[in-house]
Amino acid sequence: MAGSSAVLEDGSLLSRLDKGLLRLETAFALASGVAVFMLMVLAVWSVGGRKFFATPLAGYVDWIEFAMPLIAIMGISYTQRNGGHVRMDILIGQLKGRALWAAEFFSVVLIFILMLALIWGSWAHFQRSFDFAAPFWSRDSSIDIGLPIWPAKLIVPLAFSVLALRLLLQIWGYGRAFVLGLEHPVAVPLVQSAAEQAMAEAEHLDGRD
Repeated sequence: MAGSSAVLEDGSLLSRLDKGLLRLETAFALASGVAVFMLMVLAVWSVGGRKFFATPLAGYVDWIEFAMPLIAIMGISYTQRNGGHVRMDILIGQLKGRALWAAEFFSVVLIFILMLALIWGSWAHFQRSFDFAAPFWSRDSSIDIGLPIWPAKLIVPLAFSVLALRLLLQIWGYGRAFVLGLEHPVAVPLVQSAAEQAMAEAEHLDGRD
């Protein structure tokens, strides 16, 4: 659950890769936030134009459809890194030590296999839309104002590929924790207690994180 996990860092190669990928994930998440803000601006523009000038924003629905992958997909790897995706912790939360790391390892491997299939399928979907020989390099476009669709379709396999890299690092992290019997492994989200969550939030508000 969002806000209930922490990721430890050290000087190891795994941790350095984790921090390097985090910079890319943060940029993707920022792009998603900017897209949400711009949709709010477009909504004000469209509603204000309709009410005061009888000229709403042309292609408003087209712009919403174009921005949906930015909003829904771009932050997915950042959320995975911080353990923010909703999951069932009833069983996992009762496990400790190697049993916990084995369960986490197995679940992340399954997610990784699923993501490989989704990357393959979404890339094929993008290829059906993209064409260098077509106007705006696009074989299809939005219905109202003719926005090329391929950039929005490209976002999906791109974001999923970043998530696949994150999952590989977490497979490494959980596998390393299992083999070495680590109590607090790096580069993987660790579930925090209520007291630890409160302390982390207090430190965040104080600007000490």
